[in-house]
Amino acid sequence: MTPRPACDVNPRIDFNCDLGEGCGDDAAILPLVSSASIACGGHAGDEATMRATLRLCRAHGVAAGAHPSYEDREHFGRRALDVPAAEIARMVGEQIRRLTTIADEEGVRLAHVKPHGALYNVAADDRAVADAIAATVAEFDPSLVLFGLSGSALTEAGAARGLRVAHEVFAERGYDARGRLLPRGTPGAVIDSLDASIAQVRRLAGRGEVVASNGRIVPLRADTLCLHGDRSDAVAFARAVRGALEADGIAVVSFGATA
Repeated sequence: MTPRPACDVNPRIDFNCDLGEGCGDDAAILPLVSSASIACGGHAGDEATMRATLRLCRAHGVAAGAHPSYEDREHFGRRALDVPAAEIARMVGEQIRRLTTIADEEGVRLAHVKPHGALYNVAADDRAVADAIAATVAEFDPSLVLFGLSGSALTEAGAARGLRVAHEVFAERGYDARGRLLPRGTPGAVIDSLDASIAQVRRLAGRGEVVASNGRIVPLRADTLCLHGDRSDAVAFARAVRGALEADGIAVVSFGATA
């Protein structure tokens, strides 16, 4: 396998969190991040949670985006479903429209779309799924940024559709040697140690690379850094990550502001 070239390191990065899922302290996390991906009814979220999260984004100047998923609340959208591309396009489109309607009422303009959970991971390697998502976003609003796993089929599909794409990396998830996230439930998939997470963040933001589970150094473009808001310790993690980035001279700004 030919190694990928080293990635350019940006002195600023978007720090995003998945919110509006009804299982975290959104009000405490929002002031610490620059972008929020808001659950819009697929795996979690309803009109009340969407509206409340959008209002927090507006109050703190945080870029808001849609976080569509498989329609699977029972498994929190973390189970891959065998559905055709047309059905994926329908689900994604309906969820984006749902959040956009409320955002318009709240005077908030959506900035991005980021698939959630299993849909996100499937789209990283399945080009048909990635194309369905990218086409739906481009048809709905071509000004929306598409967030996808760094170096994945989803970022490729978005770019092919003329969308701005943000290559996403993760603060507290482990990687395999291909630069893909380790499946949840496998050893090392979730980084529980704050120190280990901060070390990974500093390497991703400062050097554009990550240490895979087999010890291999994998170069990854890092436009936006994700922290999962459903962690019980998400607030402490968010505060520590933000502090580490700023201590290293990495400015935290929404991806849209870097254009």
